[in-house]
Amino acid sequence: MTDAPLQTLELDPGVEARATVIVLHGLGADGTDFLPIADELKLDAVGPVRYLFPRAPVRPVTINGGAAMRAWYDILGADIVRREDEPGLRDSMRRVRQLIEREVARGVPARRIVLAGFSQGCAVTLGAGLRHPERLAGLAGLSGYVPLADTTAAERHTANSDTPVFLAHGRSDGVVPLARGGAGRDLLRGLGQPVEWHDYPMEHSVCMEEVQALNRWLLHVLA
Repeated sequence: MTDAPLQTLELDPGVEARATVIVLHGLGADGTDFLPIADELKLDAVGPVRYLFPRAPVRPVTINGGAAMRAWYDILGADIVRREDEPGLRDSMRRVRQLIEREVARGVPARRIVLAGFSQGCAVTLGAGLRHPERLAGLAGLSGYVPLADTTAAERHTANSDTPVFLAHGRSDGVVPLARGGAGRDLLRGLGQPVEWHDYPMEHSVCMEEVQALNRWLLHVLA
């Protein structure tokens, strides 16, 4: 563990931001992966939006033969539920919380911040966002799952108990099966969390229809 701030790519609007969208990439990827999606989002109605793309630390990943790559936590095996890297998850969740706190210190209230992520980034988004002590505008998870599911109910902060959640998944996802994403949806809905769910005829990926649905949701939660 380290307290060094996350390396972060930033798209700044050039004027005072009225909202911030933080996007967490997937395993072995980089913040630059989602720069094109930021270009596709049309949030003019919200006002100036700052985008942050933090980069996960480089660490050995067990399931990939111990190869070092950018990862928010280790993947110990194919069973991502029973063999979770809890210390790695919690460390990344803590560091994302610090990133949110720095953004608040820059003048964007927590209620104007959306946390979003793909795959591993989705897991950290949901893990950190639901436990955050200040109300966030929304949580968006793409092609991922709810981590530390057994402790989510007890650890979810009341500040974010009614925060809108956007979840989307590919029906043919061979990395994080659709059933895994659906289980997270059902868990959150069972806790009373407002969840908007979408699934698409794709694999472990992102499609334009999904980006358009995310755009509509962002306009709603940041209105």
